[in-house]
Amino acid sequence: MLDTKNENLQEQNEELKATDLNEISNSENLEKNIEKTEAEVVDEIDQEIAESSEKEEEVKEDVMPNYASMNLEQLVDSFHKLMQEQPVQKINNHVNAIKDSFDTQFSKLLAEKKAAFLEEGGESIDFSYSNPFKNKFNELIKSFRDKRTKYYKKLESELKDNLELRLVVIDQLKDLIENADTKTMYNRFRDIQARWKNIGPVAREKYNDTWRTFHHHVERFYDLLHMSNDFRELDFKHNLEAKQKLVVRAEELAQHEDVNYAFKQLQGLHKQWKEDIGPVGREYREEIWNKFSAATKTIHDRRHQNFRKLKEKHEENVIKKLEIIDQIAKIDTSKNVKHSDWQKSIKEIENLREQFFKVGNVPRSESEKIWTKFKEVTRAFNHQKNSFYKDVKSEQQDNLNKKLKLIEQAESLKDSDDWEMTTVVMKKIQSDWKKIGHVPRKYSDKIWGQFKSACNHYFDRYHTYQNKGTEEEQEIFEKKKTLLESLRTKVESNEEFSLDAVKNHIKEWRSLGRVPYSMRHIEAKFSKVIDKIFSSLAVDYKQKEMIKFENYVESLLAQNNLRKLDNEQLYLRKKIDETTREVQQLENNMSFFANTKSDSPLLKNVVKNIETHKSKLDLLKFKLTYLSSLDY
Repeated sequence: MLDTKNENLQEQNEELKATDLNEISNSENLEKNIEKTEAEVVDEIDQEIAESSEKEEEVKEDVMPNYASMNLEQLVDSFHKLMQEQPVQKINNHVNAIKDSFDTQFSKLLAEKKAAFLEEGGESIDFSYSNPFKNKFNELIKSFRDKRTKYYKKLESELKDNLELRLVVIDQLKDLIENADTKTMYNRFRDIQARWKNIGPVAREKYNDTWRTFHHHVERFYDLLHMSNDFRELDFKHNLEAKQKLVVRAEELAQHEDVNYAFKQLQGLHKQWKEDIGPVGREYREEIWNKFSAATKTIHDRRHQNFRKLKEKHEENVIKKLEIIDQIAKIDTSKNVKHSDWQKSIKEIENLREQFFKVGNVPRSESEKIWTKFKEVTRAFNHQKNSFYKDVKSEQQDNLNKKLKLIEQAESLKDSDDWEMTTVVMKKIQSDWKKIGHVPRKYSDKIWGQFKSACNHYFDRYHTYQNKGTEEEQEIFEKKKTLLESLRTKVESNEEFSLDAVKNHIKEWRSLGRVPYSMRHIEAKFSKVIDKIFSSLAVDYKQKEMIKFENYVESLLAQNNLRKLDNEQLYLRKKIDETTREVQQLENNMSFFANTKSDSPLLKNVVKNIETHKSKLDLLKFKLTYLSSLDY
């Protein structure tokens, strides 16, 4: 029977797991400019703050559950809960992780269903599969995308409105400076500052320009604030203290163990510096800024070094992935001739495939090339595998036709009264059935039930007939009973037997013929007496055992006990395997005696043990050969 579980190396399951391309891109971009000035570093951070500014409402997402360990139903439930309880802008990463896990599991399930459909005789073009969880998942995805689109359209409109508000505030600040009224200007300035802070985010390409313009006019305001010097000095002092705290914090972050954490925190400090804290006195501006930008550059350089190490690891991963691809390409399937051979190869491929994905990220410039090579080698394997199972499917259909013919034959004979002829034919039909291989799974149970029913019907009738026994068989039973009693008397009187005499008794017993079915127990009694006689004979062990075994087999044949004969074959094969392993183990153990003298008692014992097991193995093989040669 085909193991459909392992039929899942289809192309739709071979899509590369999503990698952190931003991380790879960052490492490659940073590598382009190893050394940067403080001004360039600060400008880089400004650009990142600008990019994040328009997504100000997208707060940090909570800890992500292990969606890869959830089943389809749990994934749908988690998705539904997120859509109900969280804003759409907060769950994007969660949705991507859920979708990745769901698509992987559903693709595998779909491949299994299709493989089972094809195995049962269906055509690929007719295959269809509907799953309630897939339908619900598709509805959730559509709802998520609709809400997300609506959110970003609304956000785009708000960014545009916020920009207009900021430009209005800048114009008001310029007007305040140009038409200053010393009695009201400071209060009006405070009002302008408050309104600026309360305006929401703007588009990233406008963020830095509007901030620099606003900040420029704020500094102009303070420089012109002569009439309210006390207010100005107080503000300068407050702002200086706040910026000094940011410098201290930045210098602490420069020494922080987690450089990625430090960089994210640094971005927040820069945003506070720009958005929340005003200017300081001219005499402190350059000094305080230089300290802050120096700490900024230290964190940037450490982050760059971290990305450089990451890039080195990605380059190492290229080598590892190419080695795995090479191992897959070298898997030899030319000798795979049966299902178990292919199952072994499939398992090898699956193990290597898992290793491939566990290796980790590679540089983006190499990613597509490596993925293409990986797909080529796995596709080549799948082509060979699918070709084999296509032939297997055809072979199974032929087997089905053969077994249907045997069923037809068995059903035509099941009510026959020609016991001698029909029994031989029915036994041959059963033997032929065993020799035919697998059939498509959807038919196997049904046809086996039909075949078994026809055979049982005949042999139940046959055994009823046998139990009655004929007059001739009754006479044979009486003769065998007399012969058995004669042998028992000789054994009890300790009469000596020669090997030829024992053989003659066996020959005489067999020549008498078959006893009634219900009286076949006499065969076992005869075998027991013969075994007792053999135990007293001074005959070669192997010869004696083979005669006993042949007598035992003949008794089973006389009883028509075919099941026991089959079980005997299975038993002999099992014992041969066990004894062979024992001999191999003992021979391996001989290496421990390489420097041991030949007259060592321990060595002699091992050698003797090997000879004993080999002798036992020879006898088992002789018995199996004899039993296999019989046509029963």
